[in-house]
Amino acid sequence: MADVYAARRERLRERCAAGGSAAALVSRPANVRYLTGAAPRDAVLLLDGDGEDLLVCGSPPSAQPDEGRLDENLRTHLLPGRAGDPAAAAGALAASRGADSLAVEEHHLTVARHRALGSVAPRLRLSDIGGAVEQLRVVKDEQEISCLRTGAEITDQALGELLESILVGRTERHLALELERRLVDHGADGPAFATSVATGPNAGRRDHRPSDRRVEEGDFLSVRLGAVYHGYRCEIGRTFVIGSSPADWQIELYDLVFAAQRAGRQALVPGAACRDVDRAARQVLDSAGYAPALPPLTGHGVGLEIDEEPQLAPSAMGKLDACVPVTVEPGVHLPGRGGVRIDDTLVVRPEADGGPELLTITTKELLAL
Repeated sequence: MADVYAARRERLRERCAAGGSAAALVSRPANVRYLTGAAPRDAVLLLDGDGEDLLVCGSPPSAQPDEGRLDENLRTHLLPGRAGDPAAAAGALAASRGADSLAVEEHHLTVARHRALGSVAPRLRLSDIGGAVEQLRVVKDEQEISCLRTGAEITDQALGELLESILVGRTERHLALELERRLVDHGADGPAFATSVATGPNAGRRDHRPSDRRVEEGDFLSVRLGAVYHGYRCEIGRTFVIGSSPADWQIELYDLVFAAQRAGRQALVPGAACRDVDRAARQVLDSAGYAPALPPLTGHGVGLEIDEEPQLAPSAMGKLDACVPVTVEPGVHLPGRGGVRIDDTLVVRPEADGGPELLTITTKELLAL
């Protein structure tokens, strides 16, 4: 993996050089991890024009799985006494090495850090690196996809076990905590995001925070969860009915959302415009009169963060490449009644390779639990 991280840093170095900066400071944790293999707390990466890169940190990198494993060929600079700001220290080091400019992640750099850099290295010209690292992260290599695949397997396993248990009478909060425990039990670093369990009138809301509402007969139960595995995050969302046979309105709504989700999945081909994938899923629900109930997007990229580029939204720019993992997650929530969400994580693949690779395989059949 050391060669992989070195190659990633070299690609970033080339982009910075093309923009007129010989050195760069990477401070966003996910970007630091992508370029070094690990993201110790508060650590920053200093890219030098001569290839003498440094991880500057206030405490030694640990062996904790959630921090990752640092590229063994990368030098580290530990601040004495674990005091001071690693970003400011990195700026001072860049200046001491003769750099006259430093590309920084302005979208992540705080005002305080920006002032600190100006204080320790007043002659250092700061420029914006923009989203250069995020753009490099969009297309995943097979090792990254393997981590996502394993995370999806863990997530499917945790959800499958929950569905075999007794659900009536248990609270949303209790079920969410149990799902997160099961993720860790099966080898996840932790949950990829706050697990959402929504029942009855709460079902179908994308970011519902679990409450003390208890599961009742006849409820829709919607679940959204994901595992972190070696830093990579996946997502799955499913909706079920509690009790015996679902009501006619529940079947109708579920079938509609399922059709929208299938249309979005089928649109995932290399070269497809992101907005067209969104449109494929959205128009199914829009044509049925649910436009006011639709979320602002129907999918997004995943990786070291749960919400990455590309965005599958009406105003999204750009096209999909092969080996880009995304979610397809249309949903409808009807106030006072509940709703349906169906979320999958997939990898864009060309038709010659079998089309989009589905990572989350828990059944999408409307089950009565």
